[in-house]
Amino acid sequence: QDPSESDSKVNVTGVLDDCLCDIDSIDNFNTYKIFPKIKKLQERDYFRYYKVNLKRPCPFWAEDGHCSIKDCHVEPCPEYLKMANNTKELEDCEQANKLGAINSTLSNQSKEAFIDWARYDDSRDHFCELDDERSPAAQYVDLLLNPERYTGYKGTSAWRVWNSIYEENCFKPRSVYRPLNPLVPSRGRFFICTFSCLCLEKRVFYKLISGLHASINLHLCANYLLEETWGKPSWGPNIKEFKRRFDPVETKGEGPRRLKNLYFLYLIELRALSKVAPYFERSIVDLYTGNAEEDADTKTLLLNIFQDTNQMQFNFKSLIRLKIFSEFRLHFKNISRIMDCVGCDKCRLWGKLQTQGLGTALKILFSEKEIQKLPENSPSKGFQLTRQEIVALLNAFGRLSTSIRDLQNFKVLLQHSR
Repeated sequence: QDPSESDSKVNVTGVLDDCLCDIDSIDNFNTYKIFPKIKKLQERDYFRYYKVNLKRPCPFWAEDGHCSIKDCHVEPCPEYLKMANNTKELEDCEQANKLGAINSTLSNQSKEAFIDWARYDDSRDHFCELDDERSPAAQYVDLLLNPERYTGYKGTSAWRVWNSIYEENCFKPRSVYRPLNPLVPSRGRFFICTFSCLCLEKRVFYKLISGLHASINLHLCANYLLEETWGKPSWGPNIKEFKRRFDPVETKGEGPRRLKNLYFLYLIELRALSKVAPYFERSIVDLYTGNAEEDADTKTLLLNIFQDTNQMQFNFKSLIRLKIFSEFRLHFKNISRIMDCVGCDKCRLWGKLQTQGLGTALKILFSEKEIQKLPENSPSKGFQLTRQEIVALLNAFGRLSTSIRDLQNFKVLLQHSR
């Protein structure tokens, strides 16, 4: 359909490329099966706390220091703005600092529990690099106190992050109209090749990154700062912002493609959950928080979600080939390092979590044979997941589930706004 004839409708239907899946079936499956359970799981203690290092310096460029938050506290805005009496820019900066700051509130009981968790985790056998988990600068963050939503984060740093993810990883089509700045949806540039130039593996990688980008943008549109009442911010869906990012006319036809990539990413992570189920079904694996009853309930809920994932039929035949595992892993390590360049702490938190979640999903898909050979009652040296990987995997998938739910809400809002 020609974008000019779309009547500004964001209409994503039909079968997804590469996996032969119907979008309407995915919507129903997510709404009635997955979303209610994954939301409940994210509220459990095991999954609500994520350990992350938000102080690691950007390895690729000097940080701007302009409207960025390097620590958990709110930094003062640049002095030159005050000296220049640039009221509007100063207000925008201070608002972005306030909204982007991490709420690091933790009870003494929680802090004591984390020490117990670390002692328990250290007693397990690990066969992978722990990265942020072992850093002295890493801290536990309560994800429920730090929801992903619009923070006002913008500027050079925001532009560089997504530009680097797309450009420096080289897994991109050359003619896709795409915004280099995620906060300016309708500006991009054309390249000389076509999407079909990419081999299957590279096409998969690009669609995963595009889907993640679309999901994050949907979160910002669905939880937008609408107004302040009595000094407190009010959050909700912003139809205008949604159209700017996904409307076929305003995005020159690319909006629906981005949303299809969101569905593609959802199915990739759903597939990973179905494949990793045998790992968690073993009696030796528990979701330890020190509360035996709650831990058992949490594992039961998780296994119930795994059962649901098997009800969704899709065909990923030869979709991801083992021969490019090392290349995929290298690219994702690079993307995780790029996330250290995000200037807003809350944005960095969710960027790192969702990137690690997707990386864990790919690790699972590339380890299918090892998972099938896992011993029932003893640790395996062939395949292991750390607490951080488990928390990131389920929360990242929870974000995708929420994105698809939010997309359904926007479709209803758009119909009512005509």
